[in-house]
Amino acid sequence: MHNHLLPGIDDGSPDADTSLQLIEGLIKLGYNRFVCTPHVIMDVHPNTPETISKASEILTQAVTDRRIPVKLGYSAEYMVNFELDDLIKGRNLITFGNNQVLIEMSYAVESPNLRETIFALASRGYKPILAHPERYPYYHHRISYYEELCDMGCEMQVNMLSLEGYYGKPIRTVAEKLIGMGLISWLGTDMHHHRHLEALTALSTNKRVLNTIDKIKDLKNPYLL
Repeated sequence: MHNHLLPGIDDGSPDADTSLQLIEGLIKLGYNRFVCTPHVIMDVHPNTPETISKASEILTQAVTDRRIPVKLGYSAEYMVNFELDDLIKGRNLITFGNNQVLIEMSYAVESPNLRETIFALASRGYKPILAHPERYPYYHHRISYYEELCDMGCEMQVNMLSLEGYYGKPIRTVAEKLIGMGLISWLGTDMHHHRHLEALTALSTNKRVLNTIDKIKDLKNPYLL
């Protein structure tokens, strides 16, 4: 429910051939269903429902031609900024599952309207999920703030690579802390490229990571192997 496999529309897979290679690698790890979530960042990756659906059509056709037995869906990963406010008001969001919406922030600076965005989404019937909360260093010394966001109705999704230490020890520590607090409901690969696939392959036999995953009490991601 969090990957960048759709070809050529963000900083993930550049083309359908690369997407197929990544998908085939994930199949070997046990995955068989994917919800692709390209970035929507207006000044960097100005994707729309039209650009995302077109990329999905290309990948779906490539999977069909190759006879790869997977199910593909799509949504988006929305940057929390003031442009997102307009998309929410216009109900122009691509959801997945039970009206879920994946949102993210910059790693460098907190989005000043995060709480307002969560409230706006929830009040319109959306179910916001904050992507990779462990990767926002400005919250690492404000652990209780994560609880406040959950209390507002925002679920949270950890990157599995964070648990493997791919982004560094501090991020791994926070990811494990959030799981221990019972705040994580979703896991995602956040797959962008072959280096991520290699790390996920190594993760699949990492007992420390697998034991940590087993501690998630309210895992809602049905696509985890």
